[in-house]
Amino acid sequence: MSEPKDGWKGVIKGKPANGQIATRSRTTKIEDIHSFTDMTGDRNPVHYNEELAKKTSFGKLIVQGGVTTGILNACVAEDLPGPGTVFLNTNLNFKKAVGVGETITGKVELTSVRDDKPICQMAVEITDSAGDICVEGTATTYTMPLDGL
Repeated sequence: MSEPKDGWKGVIKGKPANGQIATRSRTTKIEDIHSFTDMTGDRNPVHYNEELAKKTSFGKLIVQGGVTTGILNACVAEDLPGPGTVFLNTNLNFKKAVGVGETITGKVELTSVRDDKPICQMAVEITDSAGDICVEGTATTYTMPLDGL
């Protein structure tokens, strides 16, 4: 009988464990909106026109959803599972808009870690400084072995 394949061989931080959690926080800035627009072309008035934005259900100027969810990229690529990690899938539900100058915290929690391949399932969420959930969902990641590159 052959031994099971170690799919985590060569992964810099090694195989993570179910239940591990990583978090990161940052405060959004008006420059985030401009940078995201430079990358994507998203010039939605709720990101630029403060007078209009105040009249919406948001009641304020908000950052693009991609600015908000970008913190999850840093969580998985830097912290858990770590360097070499990319998203294979995300399923995100946007619950509350994030304004300029708000501090958000991204959290990833491993719910399943495969032994044969460096693939993880995780619960993800982003909260604001009041602890309100802004984004929640699930994700699947793949971690490339980077040792020896």
